[in-house]
Amino acid sequence: MRHHFRHEGRGSEPLPEVWTGRATNRMQWLLAVAGLGCLALGIKLAVGATWTTGIAAMLMAVIGCVAAGLMILYGTLAFVHVAVKIDGYALDVRCGHIGVPRRHIPLSHVVSAEFVHRVTPRQWGGWGCRWRPERGTAVVVRRGEGLAVTLNDGGRFTVTVDDAAMAVRVLRARIAHIKGAGAPGAPGATGASKAPGA
Repeated sequence: MRHHFRHEGRGSEPLPEVWTGRATNRMQWLLAVAGLGCLALGIKLAVGATWTTGIAAMLMAVIGCVAAGLMILYGTLAFVHVAVKIDGYALDVRCGHIGVPRRHIPLSHVVSAEFVHRVTPRQWGGWGCRWRPERGTAVVVRRGEGLAVTLNDGGRFTVTVDDAAMAVRVLRARIAHIKGAGAPGAPGATGASKAPGA
């Protein structure tokens, strides 16, 4: 796993207007195959069984296999990758191929952002959307670096994403801009504009 500490010191590098990043876990595809196997077994039992040994037991086996297969498939395909977008208004996090689940956080709700060197499923109790009382919420699709934001309601949100250090730089710049624009006497605040060259 690459770590992007070098970005944290490059203050002269121009920041993008819109920053996008991703994190992918190809190992999740193996779990998706297991989900397909459960689903196929349930269908095979439903179609190929004689149903003479007991309808209740056979029905439970079919429903159990199909339900397990669908849950595994959704859980793996929804979290095989995560896409993060930071623009001038919000931090958007979308999971999987259809973008669900999704987290939309307006930048006005973000108090601070920090780089997390290593996020692991063990810290959060597994893959996917997680919640821990002492840590807040997270989207974890792989081990490695991540972005953590503290919100103005005291909550905390963490997401695994490649080049998280650049995401932190962009977020900090946006937060500073929002705070600066709203502060009395700041450039752009009402009645406090500076003359060019001042």
